[in-house]
Amino acid sequence: MGYYDDNRTENPPSTDPAPNHSERRRGRGGWFFAGFIGAIVGIVCFLIFAPILSSLGVLPYSVTTGSQSNSSVTSPTLTRDVNVNVNTSVTNAVAKVSPAVVAVINLQKANFFDNQYTESGIGSGIIYKVLGSSAYVVTNDHVVSGASKIEVRLTDNKKVQATVLGTDALYDLAVLKISSSDIKTVAQFGNSSTLKRGEPAIAIGNPLDFSGSVTEGIISSTSRTIPVQSNNTTVEAQVLQTDAAINPGNSGGALVNIAGQVIGITSSKITSDNTSSSDSSQGVVEGIGFAIPINVAKPVISKLESGTKIQRPMLGVSIVDLSMVPQSEISQLQLPSSVTSGLVVTDVQHGSPAAKSGLQAGDVITEINGYKISSYLSFSTYMYNNLHAGQTVKIKYYRTGKESTADLTLGSTTFS
Repeated sequence: MGYYDDNRTENPPSTDPAPNHSERRRGRGGWFFAGFIGAIVGIVCFLIFAPILSSLGVLPYSVTTGSQSNSSVTSPTLTRDVNVNVNTSVTNAVAKVSPAVVAVINLQKANFFDNQYTESGIGSGIIYKVLGSSAYVVTNDHVVSGASKIEVRLTDNKKVQATVLGTDALYDLAVLKISSSDIKTVAQFGNSSTLKRGEPAIAIGNPLDFSGSVTEGIISSTSRTIPVQSNNTTVEAQVLQTDAAINPGNSGGALVNIAGQVIGITSSKITSDNTSSSDSSQGVVEGIGFAIPINVAKPVISKLESGTKIQRPMLGVSIVDLSMVPQSEISQLQLPSSVTSGLVVTDVQHGSPAAKSGLQAGDVITEINGYKISSYLSFSTYMYNNLHAGQTVKIKYYRTGKESTADLTLGSTTFS
């Protein structure tokens, strides 16, 4: 009798022949081939659909496919669009003051018999005030010198007639009046007495008639003087020195600080070869431009608005700063060791106030009206801004080492 368990199942013996190892290898090769084909299909799909997805904004970058030619195939290239919007202190300063910087055109008659005018020169000017129906423009004296008629060209290229109210050759300044009907921007004056060497300086003007040109540099010096000759008299005028490019046509334009305030009125540029440089090459000296400090110009501008010539006080002497006298010659002046600054009289004009007061060549002036003279610059600035023609002042001076004083009544002179 046999027994069996309903819960147990026995595997029947295999009737298959022994496994074939070559079939297993064919199975693995099939999977590898299928994966390789899939990868190829994926790459092709990417190349086809990536540009479409990029153009729809789905991808965070743009895809540009190269064109295929007989010689080469260009790989896909990733590119980015960059938008630059520069906004700096310099661009803000330029935008603030530029509309107030104009061109000043000097017109002269072609001949005496007709009313035809020709352009003899062009410079720059600054609109600094609007009062009622009039606007006021400051420029250089040499820009308007000899003109039969003056035109002002605004930033929108509109030309308007200008009237010369007054000129001053000493500081190379002139004030014009134009109609205010088209004026929208007025320049703001800054403070030139607080300037420091090395701080930014921006020149705006019309060099070579390239309207509204902007150049940038720094303040190279705040206390330069340059000789000015007028009416057979040579004096030293105070100027700012800058390396901002200043060329013909910039004259009368604006020298601006980083706040967009006018700190100087560009006036001149060294163009001679008389330098101390060892370079013997000929040509224009670069990087040296001058501007009239706005603090010096402001009182002159106010006077020129009245339309009268500026009468300046005069001593009637030729003088040189003591600091400029060679050390070998200072001993001849027999000065006390305590005297380290002053003005050496080199010549006294006949019949001048100085001659009448008893001053002589060789005297060293150390004070005028109680003001101690530290340099020629300080002396001229004080005299032209604080004293007036006809005023009697006390002069303190040294002669052969002895201190003396004299009362002197200042004469009068104009610079034109």
